[in-house]
Amino acid sequence: MPSHDFRAPRLFVDAPLAQEARVPLDRDQSNYLGNVLRLAAGAEVLAFNGREGEWQAAIEGRKRPDHLVILQQIRPQDRLPDLAYVFAPLKHARLDYMVQKAIEMGAATLQPVLTRFTQASRVNTERMRANVIEAAEQCGILSIAAVAEPVPLERYLSQRPAGRLLIFCDEAAEVQDPIQSLQGASKAGQGIDVLIGPEGGFAEEERALLLRQPKILRLALGPRIMRADTAAVAALALVQAVLGDWAGASETKAG
Repeated sequence: MPSHDFRAPRLFVDAPLAQEARVPLDRDQSNYLGNVLRLAAGAEVLAFNGREGEWQAAIEGRKRPDHLVILQQIRPQDRLPDLAYVFAPLKHARLDYMVQKAIEMGAATLQPVLTRFTQASRVNTERMRANVIEAAEQCGILSIAAVAEPVPLERYLSQRPAGRLLIFCDEAAEVQDPIQSLQGASKAGQGIDVLIGPEGGFAEEERALLLRQPKILRLALGPRIMRADTAAVAALALVQAVLGDWAGASETKAG
């Protein structure tokens, strides 16, 4: 029996959730439920807030949906693996795609970094957050990933905790079995950062700086050159399968 109800509409609401609570809907949510889905008062949806699990809720409102009445909890809150996706921003639709896929793959934090060859120097973090929420709504995800403000690569490296494992996906690395490379990495008790650079690659001084970092794993993603959004999916899938919650790590479950 599936653990998620994929037929019921899911809504992220930034409000406390408890039995019999009434949660107001914003204009976009009201329009989506009433005009797009054609749902009326009494219809049931699923609501989550990233903190208190998933709840069955009923639509309330006379002329249009304007509130949800919270009925009962369907799933308890979980938590994401301590996995940060660190990336050089892309432009518009490809950045939207990359954000959505990173969320589907289980990233808990999205950290844009600016490099010498970054394609897009301006990053719309509000649009990124909207894509995070949309991906979570569509894929049954309960936790909402954090979206950090973009910082230069050098600043990011100087500020990150030294105990975290940095997986540096480097197109200049010698091609080896990536699964074997990851299996040889020490277990990241303080979390994992997966770094994908711009499609122009890293400058040599950036690569040299990266390779001086403590607790770093330089990883090749195979014999073919990938676009950055494709590399994101490939890298996160490998990391999740070997070191993340795809491997059944108990620490990713709620205690």
